[in-house]
Amino acid sequence: MHKEQLLGSQTAKNGFLNEDDIVIKFNNWEFDEEAQKWLLIMQYELNQIEYVKALKLSGFKTDVQVQVTIKLKEAIDAQNLQVKLVSNTRGFNQIDKRWVDKYIEMWNIPQSTASILKRYTGEVEPTITNSKDKRRMFFHEFTTEEQSNVLKWLKENKSLIVSDILKGRGQFSAEWMLVAQKLKQNSRWILKPMNFCLNHFGNGEVEVTKRGNFKIGRITMQRKGGDGGRKTANMLQFKINPAELFDCE
Repeated sequence: MHKEQLLGSQTAKNGFLNEDDIVIKFNNWEFDEEAQKWLLIMQYELNQIEYVKALKLSGFKTDVQVQVTIKLKEAIDAQNLQVKLVSNTRGFNQIDKRWVDKYIEMWNIPQSTASILKRYTGEVEPTITNSKDKRRMFFHEFTTEEQSNVLKWLKENKSLIVSDILKGRGQFSAEWMLVAQKLKQNSRWILKPMNFCLNHFGNGEVEVTKRGNFKIGRITMQRKGGDGGRKTANMLQFKINPAELFDCE
């Protein structure tokens, strides 16, 4: 198997149900053709690998950590993978959701901007009468000054926002994104470096959609909604369509 054969997305023989399947495939890398392809994409020489141990993580941007031991070397190399499972070509996937206060801590959001975001999500009740939705405010319902406030802050902090919600920070920040898509006929996967994903999803303008949500490049920022009317519907969430990566070859 040569690295030249690994360009483009690959058809999966058996498909994957969840992150546990990815872990099993890596741990059986000596017999698993797809795991071997993933290791080659990560620039490993298969004949130099002594041992591979994959672990499932939770609470981090990394879903699966792959620890690779190279022959004649004492060090263990670790690769952090973020796994996205989608079932159709428009498989929108939530990549981050938190209360606005958590984002204030992460990004040092000014109080004036935070106040607007909390009314946008419905964490704070609308400050206007006859709002379209009595639970929250849509972007166009804010004053021109408030609209400019949010857009200015998003544009100034775009790189930080994109990096934090896709890659994360620290020891378990994600270095790769593995998208597995199960369709009726077959399954396919694509493995891309996180820096590629940051550029793909983060590049583009900061703008407001027709529905009154926000787009940061190809990333949607919106009120979470749903949740059967529970308070968690008032969280702020970010979404992407991971299946877009299949069209990036």
